[in-house]
Amino acid sequence: MRLIRSHLDYLDLSIAQLDSTIDTMVAKHENLISLLCTLPGDDRRSAVTVISEIGTDMMQFGSSKRLCCWAGLTPGNNESAGKKKSVRISRARVYLKPALVQVAHAAVKATVSPYYRLKYEQISKRRGKKRAIIAIARMILTAIFSMMSTGEVWNPCDLFKIDMPESLKEQHKAKAIRQAIRFLEKQGLAVG
Repeated sequence: MRLIRSHLDYLDLSIAQLDSTIDTMVAKHENLISLLCTLPGDDRRSAVTVISEIGTDMMQFGSSKRLCCWAGLTPGNNESAGKKKSVRISRARVYLKPALVQVAHAAVKATVSPYYRLKYEQISKRRGKKRAIIAIARMILTAIFSMMSTGEVWNPCDLFKIDMPESLKEQHKAKAIRQAIRFLEKQGLAVG
């Protein structure tokens, strides 16, 4: 028993030393870590994992779609002669993807902000639970890209607009204006 106890003490000491080494290495990125911790389900350890995997410069990816593809969170589109083949996600980034899936599971269960829980419920009805978690992990990575690019705190109300092309934004705006005009005309107001 004494031998096992001494080995356990040695392992605890090694873990403490490793944690202090990691803390000194990421001390210069403390503001970025606290920014990423504003995401629901994200904690300090997963924020450090994300920063260590993708870095702090988002210009190297160009867009969040490229980052998600690099992280292996986008399904493939393997189709030939009308036959669909495998659409599985790739096995890339063996540290980043599990960390994001863990954050996604925590975000789905978070009670502070129900945004990801509602999205998860909508997707899981159509696609299943596993695909829904991967979709939430991709949404979280898109939010991380946006937060690290702009330096702003997580805001779920405009996440769908991050990578939307300008022409599609204009179409959405025109559709909203048409719907508002129709509503006002039904109410008996003249819109000119």
